[in-house]
Amino acid sequence: MVDFSQYGKRRKAKGGIESKNKRGAFGQTWWGRHFVAAMEDLADPGRIARGRTYARQGQVLTLGVERGQIYGEVQGSQLEPFSASVTVDPLTQGEVAALVGRVRSNPGMLAELASNAIPQALASVLLPHDKGQLDFDCTCPDDGWPCKHAAALMYIAAEHIDASAATILTLRGVDLDQLIEGVGDGDDEFDPDDWFGDRASFPQLPQVSFAPAMDDLDPLILRRIFRADGSSEAEVSRAGADLRQFYDRM
Repeated sequence: MVDFSQYGKRRKAKGGIESKNKRGAFGQTWWGRHFVAAMEDLADPGRIARGRTYARQGQVLTLGVERGQIYGEVQGSQLEPFSASVTVDPLTQGEVAALVGRVRSNPGMLAELASNAIPQALASVLLPHDKGQLDFDCTCPDDGWPCKHAAALMYIAAEHIDASAATILTLRGVDLDQLIEGVGDGDDEFDPDDWFGDRASFPQLPQVSFAPAMDDLDPLILRRIFRADGSSEAEVSRAGADLRQFYDRM
């Protein structure tokens, strides 16, 4: 049972972290929204609403992210700010090895990670998605899970994750430089005597659907080009038919 006698009016914080969000949902990227949703699915609506207000009004004073934990100080009703934290299970060595394998098999994923984005295919690996992967703690007297202070901390963290997806890697215990190095350490075999790659194996080329070249051209622009030299409409039509026949023979 919560002792509400310990509660008071929220104290206005000074020098808090300014939130970019002034109204509406937090999370400007799909991974930021996913991160926030994992917490919102667990908390009661009242504490979530108050957590948003705290985040928007600069009540979160500090924010830190390390392997397995988000932590910070949040100004509440007492003189001293509360210490709140969000714990997220870091990936195991086996899970990191599996992550390296997936990224190695799809180089485009590494490019996305290096450009501060989370590939959709890695969402289930990198982003928390159930209550077993999250835990909340705070020095405030509220026994809510999470309380409004931890919720506010989560919202501010989501804004940092929007700006730098590498924050998720840090939180899950994955170093981007080590990930790049691990992907580059593949055991690809090559024959130094096969100068022209006659015996090399190459990835399968993507299947490209066929479409006649003429169908990709804007007919109005094409006719305007044909008319530029003063050709009549009949000559323009014949030129279009000749061009289509030419493409068909290529």
